[in-house]
Amino acid sequence: MTQRLRGGFDVRWHAGWPSAKHDPAPEIQVHAYDESTLILRQSMSVHFEAPFMFLLLGEERALLLDTGATADPAYFPLRRVVDEAVAQWLEWHPHPAYGLVVAHTHGHRDHIAGDPQFADRPHTVTVGPGLDAVTAFFGLRRWPEGTASVDLGGRVLDVIPGPGHEPAAAVFHDRRTGLLFTGDTLYPGRLHVRDLAAYTATVDRLLTFCERHPVTQLLGCHIEMTGTPGDDYPRGTTHQPDEPPLQMHPGHLRALRRALTETAGRPGVHRYADFLLHIEE
Repeated sequence: MTQRLRGGFDVRWHAGWPSAKHDPAPEIQVHAYDESTLILRQSMSVHFEAPFMFLLLGEERALLLDTGATADPAYFPLRRVVDEAVAQWLEWHPHPAYGLVVAHTHGHRDHIAGDPQFADRPHTVTVGPGLDAVTAFFGLRRWPEGTASVDLGGRVLDVIPGPGHEPAAAVFHDRRTGLLFTGDTLYPGRLHVRDLAAYTATVDRLLTFCERHPVTQLLGCHIEMTGTPGDDYPRGTTHQPDEPPLQMHPGHLRALRRALTETAGRPGVHRYADFLLHIEE
């Protein structure tokens, strides 16, 4: 079963349950930002990472960003949820051969585990999470420089190289809504920087992009902070009753850039109000 709410960010995310096995919520919470933009969250009772995924529907095909942390459809029915959403969309916007592109913000396991659920789906292309697959599919020939675009039919997304947390990470900008999907590069939680030079260049690239394009909100793939500035839930937590909102804004990106300057590459965990900057050695 899925739950659908409607309208902008007027949503209360399900943030786990004191006893995971007694959690009454569905495995995937579905929120309609608008009729063509769905935000999905995997239940913490299924996997503690509780990643967010995004389904963007155009006139000719849809784009699914990330496939969650669990492969088994018996515990994580992502394919069914996506198929139901597409079927509903096609009731309103009929198309004889509506396509689906499955892509990723980056290739870590908690964002790609559900890929096999789409292996036999008709009219579906799954973009591999490796760098060669990402650059080839989107045409990012000068990686990590330059940008590309993907047209869903009346809806175009910009694709921006975003390495630093993971080598093949990408950031997606939806021209229709102005939403910027930042993956694990920026979200209200623990930001793991594995390649400092690449990560800093990505933040600079995104700042320049925000200056030149309309960006309304930034959406990452996790919530790990509490409602207290600078405080996070311990890794592995499956009940987070005091979460901040998922959505961030370009000001948070500027704060991240200041944090990178202030920490000057020092390894360790550096606490800021809306995120923790974890610079790895």
